[in-house]
Amino acid sequence: MKRVSIASIGAIALIATLPFIGEIPGVANIWHSGSAIAQNTQPQGQVQLRLDAEKQIVQKDKQGKQKVVWQPLQGKTVVNPGDVLRYTVSGENKGDRPVKNLTINQPIPQGMVYKLKSANVNVNKGAKITYSIDGGRSFVENPTVKVTLPNGKVEIRPAPATAYTHIRLAFGESIPAKTTVKGTYEVQVR
Repeated sequence: MKRVSIASIGAIALIATLPFIGEIPGVANIWHSGSAIAQNTQPQGQVQLRLDAEKQIVQKDKQGKQKVVWQPLQGKTVVNPGDVLRYTVSGENKGDRPVKNLTINQPIPQGMVYKLKSANVNVNKGAKITYSIDGGRSFVENPTVKVTLPNGKVEIRPAPATAYTHIRLAFGESIPAKTTVKGTYEVQVR
């Protein structure tokens, strides 16, 4: 059975696509520090980004019913094929002004498969989740692929979970000062 160490999955790049482009200090050390700061040079706001991962543990309660518990991943946690992980991306506006159009692009880690319909973002005006199946070049709400049938006819079908390469979490038109927004999604270890 193949075992994968969380450390060997590779650094998950947390990329914030903001209306301003600048350096995001601390992103290289996101697994060590747990957060990064995105700051605008114009008086708009300051966003602290955080990525957390949890492993799904299925337990039985006293009545024998299955119960899902999420265990935080820390250090060199080992995950096995079939394990389900939940990633939580948080953006906290630490500034005194709103931040507009905060969007975070998150790659699906190698060796993982996106769990369809598992993504959520805070309900906010304009909040939206889109996906990429082409390495992050384009994003759509419902990715599709062309499938050639045995008779030669080509059909458009929903993309399979294995085709998903990135998820884009758009947190809405504006994040008020001193507010935190969150987005979650699940993946399964191959």
